[in-house]
Amino acid sequence: MAKEITSRLENYSQWYNDLVVKADLAEQSAVRGCMVIKPYGYAIWEKMQAVLDAEFKKKGVQNAYFPLFIPKSFFSREAEHVAGFAKECAVVTHHRLMNDPDGKGVVVDPEARLEEELIVRPTSETIIWSVYKNWIKSWRDLPLLCNQWCNVVRWEMRTRPFLRTAEFLWQEGHTAHASAAEAEAKAREMVEVYADFARKTLALPVIVGHKSPNERFAGALDTLTIEAMMQDGKALQAGTSHFLGQNFAKSFDVQFADAEGKLQYVWATSWGVSTRLMGALIMAHSDDSGLVLPPALAPIRVVLVPIYKSDEERAAVLARFEGIKAELEALGHSVKIDDRDTLRPGFKFAEWEVKGVPVRIAMGARDLAAGTAEVARRDTLSKETVPVEGIGKYVDGLLKDIQQNIYDKALAFRDGHIRKCDDWEEFKTEIQKGGFLLCHWDGTAETEQAIKDETKATIRCIPVDSVVCEEEGRDIYSGKPSHQRVVFAIAY
Repeated sequence: MAKEITSRLENYSQWYNDLVVKADLAEQSAVRGCMVIKPYGYAIWEKMQAVLDAEFKKKGVQNAYFPLFIPKSFFSREAEHVAGFAKECAVVTHHRLMNDPDGKGVVVDPEARLEEELIVRPTSETIIWSVYKNWIKSWRDLPLLCNQWCNVVRWEMRTRPFLRTAEFLWQEGHTAHASAAEAEAKAREMVEVYADFARKTLALPVIVGHKSPNERFAGALDTLTIEAMMQDGKALQAGTSHFLGQNFAKSFDVQFADAEGKLQYVWATSWGVSTRLMGALIMAHSDDSGLVLPPALAPIRVVLVPIYKSDEERAAVLARFEGIKAELEALGHSVKIDDRDTLRPGFKFAEWEVKGVPVRIAMGARDLAAGTAEVARRDTLSKETVPVEGIGKYVDGLLKDIQQNIYDKALAFRDGHIRKCDDWEEFKTEIQKGGFLLCHWDGTAETEQAIKDETKATIRCIPVDSVVCEEEGRDIYSGKPSHQRVVFAIAY
C-alpha cells in the first residue's frame, strides 16, 4: 500500500493528494471544489474540536449557532468587509424548482425569485452583529463571548482537500467588549490558545505575530496569526484572531449604556481555525510511508496485530491482546485489535503505517511463549522487543515520547529553514528555495505589494514570539529605514 504513495521529493503536491486518499481521510465529491470527509479523517477533526472547545470554555466562551444565509444588504454595511469577500460569495436567488416545460429535467422557477438575495455564509460577522444589537443594551451585558462550529462557503476556483475548498468546516468566535483594551486583550488571548493547541496537540511549531495591513482580515484593525512551515518550505496560516475595533458595531448600531448611562459603541473580536489544520497535520509531519499522527490526535493510538498459523494460536494471542488492550485503555489510550482473518500481517502493517497509528504491537506464538511483544513506533519506523509484563506503562511513556519527538523534529526543520536576508537579488533567489526569510520592511503597502508581484512572497507576520526581529536596518526592496525584520515566505 505504501508504495502507491508518490515520493515527497518526486512530487510534493501529488504526495499530499495521495495521502489524503490512501489514509482514508477524504475524497472528492460530486460537487466541484467540495470534499467528503471520511470517518477516519473526521475522527481526527473531532479530536481537534474537543480539545479546542474545552479551551474556549475555560475562557468563558459559550457555543451558539447563527444562520447559514445572510441577507445581501448586510454585506453592504461594512465596505471593507464586503470587498474582501465579494469574489468568493455564493448567492441564493430563487427558492423553488419546477419541471422544465420542454421536458429537460428541472429548472429554476422564475416566479420564485427572492425579494432579497441571500449570501451563503463565507463568515458570520454581519449576521452575528445584527443579532448582537438585540442582546446588548447595557455594560452589564458585556463581555459577550460566543463561538460557533459550522461550515462556510467561499467559492474557490483552485481547490485542494482540506487546504482550500469551496466548503469547509471551522469554528468562529465573536466577542463584544466595553473597551478597546479589553477587546485587544481577548484577541491576543485567543491567538495564544491557538498557538498552545498547535504546539502541544498538533505538535506543530508556530510563530505568533501580527498580519501586515495588506494581509489582515477584511474589516479588521489588527489580525494576529499563527504561521507554520510545511516540509516543502511553504508557509501555512494555521489560525487567526482579529481585533475588529468598532467597525461592525457602528455598521449595525450596536451600542450599550455605560456605567454613567452614556451610549457607547461596542468593541469586537473574531477568531477562527478550520479543517485547514488537517492539511497542516499532514504536510508538517508525514513521510513517504504515509501519515505520521501525533498521539494526541490519533483516532487509534495503538493497534495490536496478531500473527498466527492456526486457529489455536490465533485464539491464544487474541486472548492476551484483550488484556493488553484493557491495560492501555485504563491509561486513557484508544486501542484497536486488528483481528481480520482475511489479511496477512504484512498488509495490516502497511495499512496502519499509511494511517499513521503511533504504536503497533505485534505478537505471535513464539512471543506469547516468551512473554514478549514487538513494539513499532510510527514516527521513527523503529521496532523493539519488550516484555509483555508492564507493557502498558512502557507504551504510555512511548506515546509521550512520540508526541514530543514529532514536535522536536518539526521544530528543528523549521528553525533550520529560517534565515536572514538583506540583499534584494539574493532574496529573489532564496525565496524560491522555501523557508522563512527574515527581512527588513519599510512598513508600506506599496513595497509589500511590489515584493509579492515580483516573487509571490508575502509577509506572513510581524513576529511577537519565536524569533527576535527588532533591529534597525533598511528595507530589502526599497532601501528605506526599517525598525524590525518581518517573516517573508511563499504560502499556501
